[in-house]
Amino acid sequence: MPNRPASAVMATFAAAALIAAAPAAAPLAGPGPTYADIADLADSAPLVVRVQIRTQSALEPARARNVRPGWTRLYLTGKAQALLFGRTAIPEDLAWLVDVPLDARGRPPRLARTSVMLFARPVANRPSDLQLVTPDAQIAWDPEREARVRGIIAELNRPAAPPRVRGVREAISVAGDLAGEGETQLFLSAADDAPVAVTVARKTGQPPRWTASFSEVVESESRPPQRDTLAWYRLACFLPRQLPPGVNLSESEAERGQAATDYAFVLRELGPCPRTRVFGLPR
Repeated sequence: MPNRPASAVMATFAAAALIAAAPAAAPLAGPGPTYADIADLADSAPLVVRVQIRTQSALEPARARNVRPGWTRLYLTGKAQALLFGRTAIPEDLAWLVDVPLDARGRPPRLARTSVMLFARPVANRPSDLQLVTPDAQIAWDPEREARVRGIIAELNRPAAPPRVRGVREAISVAGDLAGEGETQLFLSAADDAPVAVTVARKTGQPPRWTASFSEVVESESRPPQRDTLAWYRLACFLPRQLPPGVNLSESEAERGQAATDYAFVLRELGPCPRTRVFGLPR
């Protein structure tokens, strides 16, 4: 989801009014989407809409290709309740396809009259139809989850939002004047060639300290990004698990080893990037 002007976020529905009644939450199955699940979807969705489902029908297998085993494809209709993000005006009545898991009896969930959030794009020349950015880009609604979605959307659309990280471009470690001291800089490749760097500083008798910079200015006194923030997501969810061959440009064998050690330290500090969705990233 690229940065967009505030006017885009304030896009209005074509319909004259939205549903005023409090929506019913869709059934919540499993642990629910993680920060990374939501960020994956929101980062690629031109539209994020809360919808109350009216009707559902399962497509016949012949009309539903490439459906994951144990899942089914539903045709849903619903009424728009809130536009959480979008630059395109949409009508109140909507229709879309979604893949959902079957229950233990081989039946789809009953979704009529419940509310969900859709991460979607408009369909050309069919204003009432939406196409989800992935087959499962529909998540059950509740107030707390909507607040989290809105927060992530706001993060993505800040003027200086951290860009998408593609990988590691260069790694350079330099030893200090005293034994055990030194600094490793990791220069990352990012969307639109944006500057992104990670610095690990080591001082004698102190644990290593690392910072991340998403601008031309490296702020040595800044703190590492907190978990479940956009800066954390860009690093924890997209950095490779080890330094790629050829990027470690440190001069000596000892310094190259230190760069690899410091990179592993940063990954441990970031921690895992848990995801619960079964479909790939909507890139």
